[in-house]
Amino acid sequence: MDHKGRQLRLQSALPALRLDALLITHLPNIRYLSGFTGSAGALLVSKAGSVFFADGRYTAQARAEVKAAKIVIASKAPLATAAEWLSARQQNGRRAIPFKVGIEGEHMTVAARSLLAGILPSTFRLRPAPPLVEKARMVKDNDEIGCIRSAVILGASLFARALEVIRPGVREAEVASEMEYAARKAGAQQMSFTTIIASGERSALPHGRASQAAIPGQAFVVCDFGVILSGYCSDMTRTVYVGRPSAEARGVYQAVKQAQQAAVDAVRPGISVGEVDRAARKSLQKSGLAKYFTHSTGHGVGLEIHEAPRVAAGQTEILQPGMVITIEPGVYVPGRWGVRIEDMVVVTEHGCEVLTPTSKELVAI
Repeated sequence: MDHKGRQLRLQSALPALRLDALLITHLPNIRYLSGFTGSAGALLVSKAGSVFFADGRYTAQARAEVKAAKIVIASKAPLATAAEWLSARQQNGRRAIPFKVGIEGEHMTVAARSLLAGILPSTFRLRPAPPLVEKARMVKDNDEIGCIRSAVILGASLFARALEVIRPGVREAEVASEMEYAARKAGAQQMSFTTIIASGERSALPHGRASQAAIPGQAFVVCDFGVILSGYCSDMTRTVYVGRPSAEARGVYQAVKQAQQAAVDAVRPGISVGEVDRAARKSLQKSGLAKYFTHSTGHGVGLEIHEAPRVAAGQTEILQPGMVITIEPGVYVPGRWGVRIEDMVVVTEHGCEVLTPTSKELVAI
């Protein structure tokens, strides 16, 4: 990973924002910029260079992982250490004009901001900064796409285990646990999110996490799952049918499948994410099911399971080569059933590549 290049590009953006430094506290952003994978730290990026702060628990880990930044280890919390380090450097430099420090307003708590303000001298100014790192993270480099591709392949392999376990009377949680055990055995660090196994009427819940409910004898089962591998997430959804699907059930499934393909076909550089969302909804309108599609069409995926851009109505972000997004339209009829199909795709120079290798034909168990 090009951590030095990422830091340099961030440094070059500071003057236009009239910032002397940017204090990074969101751990995925710290990992993206420096390589640190621990659970506590802070990274200060300024025109003079970068400094990483951690406490004594991470002395060895920081020295092994952190790239292109000076490392400062102290007994205090990283945020307090960063504030004291900044204060000492300004006093040594005897700077009279305000020193403007950008903070991650979307991630820093009020308490953390108060801590900073209480330690820093009055000559410092804290300014909420735009999501600079998140913006950079939207476009993945080749190393990142390689990591994501591996996570997608490992994650997709779990669907075979799900098909072995899903049967009438088996609890949803049992299916999820078998998949998660298989993920660990295959080398996954952890699941990207709490596995969704939602059957029968519960399949109409878009985020119906696996419960103690038994799978019915005639029902759709929505399986939404993903893994983290080398820090990068995967995400996929397949919906199967237990029993013999009726013509109506097959029709609903086919409508979702067609809408998902319409959205995939719309993905290419230069169009907005809102247009991708529109393609899925337009397809579902033809079958009269658009009113049952109640969430966005997708989202970015990388170091976090939900990243920018958001693929939704009214969103204007323009797709660029290297962006990795999900395409996941669904239909949810309360009290009856739900169907969702989801793939991850990477935007290419001329369209997109579907990373998810799994068939989307309806599987009846």
